[in-house]
Amino acid sequence: MVEWTDFERATIQDIFSKMNYEVVGPAALSRCLIVYPWTQRYFGSFGNLYNAAAITGNPKVAAHGKVVLHGLDRALKNMDNIKATYAELSVLHSEKLHVDPDNFKLLSDCLTVVVAAQLGKEFTSEVQAAFQKFLAVVVSSLGRQYH
Repeated sequence: MVEWTDFERATIQDIFSKMNYEVVGPAALSRCLIVYPWTQRYFGSFGNLYNAAAITGNPKVAAHGKVVLHGLDRALKNMDNIKATYAELSVLHSEKLHVDPDNFKLLSDCLTVVVAAQLGKEFTSEVQAAFQKFLAVVVSSLGRQYH
């Protein structure tokens, strides 16, 4: 079980309350697909992913980015039991989709960059540490089935 300080809980809640899901989710997934092009192999049904413009303009990428970001709401609402919250998703990504679990970390890094850009000066080192701790727990939970 992860121990959360009051500051961490409040900070994570605050970050998500300020987040524009319609912008941040698509931007984070697009960044991941552009910066780490090997991650595109999981999105073969998304059509044209041949360059950055195609990826950022792809409606399926945008839609899935929103799904991923809204999926983090489950962790936000269950911070004391994130591993159990994502147990089924871990099995899905491991056994059916065969997603390399390292990709969860890559996407979380991209999400951190996008959130940092959105929050600007508010994204202090303490805020970043809390946010990255939260994402690390989510990444670990999604990768649990692989261990």
